[in-house]
Amino acid sequence: MSKQNRTLLVLQYIWEHSDEDHQVTAKDIIAFLEENGISATSRTVKADVDQLIAFGIDIEINHSTQNRFYMYERNFELAEIKLLIDAVQSARFITDNKSKRLIKKLSAFASEHQQNELKRQLYVDKRIKTENDSGYYSVDSLHTAIQSKKKVTFKYMEFAPDKTKKEKHDGQVYVFSPYAMVWNDDCYYAIGYSEAPNHNKVVKFRVDRMKALTVLDKAAVRKPKDFDVEDYFSQIFSMYDGPECDVDILCENDMMKHVIDQFGEKVKTNIVDNNHFLASVRVSLSPTFYAWVFSFAGKMIIKNPKEAIDGFKKMINQF
Repeated sequence: MSKQNRTLLVLQYIWEHSDEDHQVTAKDIIAFLEENGISATSRTVKADVDQLIAFGIDIEINHSTQNRFYMYERNFELAEIKLLIDAVQSARFITDNKSKRLIKKLSAFASEHQQNELKRQLYVDKRIKTENDSGYYSVDSLHTAIQSKKKVTFKYMEFAPDKTKKEKHDGQVYVFSPYAMVWNDDCYYAIGYSEAPNHNKVVKFRVDRMKALTVLDKAAVRKPKDFDVEDYFSQIFSMYDGPECDVDILCENDMMKHVIDQFGEKVKTNIVDNNHFLASVRVSLSPTFYAWVFSFAGKMIIKNPKEAIDGFKKMINQF
């Protein structure tokens, strides 16, 4: 086997078997090379490591009677890999099989010793995982369309009362110009301009409900000048649309953290008295907005406009 292959095998061994807490010796590497039919000496191993370092591989050498080597810095820190694995494991739109494959790939960025720390069970609140991989690939196609400013087409799925999936509006093909992707309540949404007969405006679609998504070689409809994805996102509760409206909400002081969680730190607020503040926000008047206000058991009160007050009372009366 050639010297070049020997150098790669040296890198493979150091990558897989070492980290800052687990260093390997030239003797360890020589034994591994011999298992692969290559003879080596401490001098040739050191030369190979020097060549890898010169190439930019972050290998540290602990100089002693018998040199010790280890990977100092990898693509990801161990804490970062754990965070990514937790995200993959808990993501609802990724199937169980796809999650396992991604976790296996992420684990390859750690040493064999560190991989033992990655074998942990994350409690994810009995989360239901999707059974279809199509959403995983639709996300990639939508990002491609956004970057290239192209339209996409798809059919939209919904559930019938018998729990079977069916195509919405008898298989209508939606023509859509995606502007941004939003992650909300553990689901991916695409926000953009829909040319559907009942739309012709900026709307959102859940990605995992898109079927047969295709990127077209047609320029997307230009984003409206006044469109801002962050504003759009803060106005919509649980991705439930409704007519937009400026609303004043009287809140008890301990509600500030919830207002900021929903609308951000730039939300317009004014102190009313020692116990209350007024939040002035733009929202979509929807059942989920009213439910959000209701969930705080009277610590938030809609003060204006009448349209929002009436909508809140109407929803309460329906119960």
